[in-house]
Amino acid sequence: MNHKELAQITALASLTLAASLTIGVSGAAAQTTLTVTHSSPADSHFGVAATAFKEVIEKETNGAINVVIQRVDNEREAIESTQLGAQECAMGSAGPLGNFIPETRVLDVPFLFDSYAHARGVLDSEIGDELLAKFDASGLKGVAWLENGFRNLTTGTKTVSGPEDMRGMKIRTMENEVHMKAWQAAGVLPTPMAFSELPSALQQGTVDGQENPIPVILANNLDMMQKHLYLTRHVYSPGILLCNLDFVEGLDDAGRKAVQDGAKAAVAANRARVEQDETQGIETLRGRGIEVVEITDRDAFRDAMSAANADFDAQFGADLLKRIRDWKAQ
Repeated sequence: MNHKELAQITALASLTLAASLTIGVSGAAAQTTLTVTHSSPADSHFGVAATAFKEVIEKETNGAINVVIQRVDNEREAIESTQLGAQECAMGSAGPLGNFIPETRVLDVPFLFDSYAHARGVLDSEIGDELLAKFDASGLKGVAWLENGFRNLTTGTKTVSGPEDMRGMKIRTMENEVHMKAWQAAGVLPTPMAFSELPSALQQGTVDGQENPIPVILANNLDMMQKHLYLTRHVYSPGILLCNLDFVEGLDDAGRKAVQDGAKAAVAANRARVEQDETQGIETLRGRGIEVVEITDRDAFRDAMSAANADFDAQFGADLLKRIRDWKAQ
């Protein structure tokens, strides 16, 4: 083989390698990875929502968007990571959301919602849309409202026959100023901590109890560390699906539509699972040995927290709170 032939073969090989690399790069660029985190086990109200989100997006984009689901217990860190672009999306309770979008704290006011139909109706209305529109200024995209459900009180060794029995108790709350103010008004010593720290705090007796919706108590086996469940239903706990704003705006029209359609599927799956857990979960928890107490006089607990209402009126506006409380389906 002479030098000319060798040069031709070398040049051909170089072109072939360059072409293969170009194809590889363009193929890789054609697929976008969307990481979505949530704070619960896969078999939970957030787990099924994430799966529905993934299935719809990957189907509608023919795999051009690859959705990766991961569990991150610290919801505040998940929101921060989404805001910074370290991950694309996050699902979780709306409790820590007020640290990023203060206006959303209005949803945490105790006894604001009478029922699931009332809460879902408000969040699906222009009121919910107005709150989601506030996310953009923080570099986040509020995609859809999910839910945790109505929050209930659990305790370890201490029992509660009425709100007066809670005075002086250390109750774990989310890192949420509205929740803390309400519990303080009732004479409770709210102890805010990340959810990831809760099991050890209950086991070690750092707190006397905690409050969470039935789906959360059930999915995370909190009954193993508590003896009493009181169905106070004192606060409706929304969930949230949010994404990094730049990521969403960087998608083409088909990609953004897929995310929105995936969000609708996530909402439907999430709410259906909450309903299932609410109807079946209480009996499941009772069967596991926890004492379940139905609170018939919720007004007593409402009154115990009412001293904080003036602060809430000043913070969120009495008109908005009335608008939410008085909402009716059209």
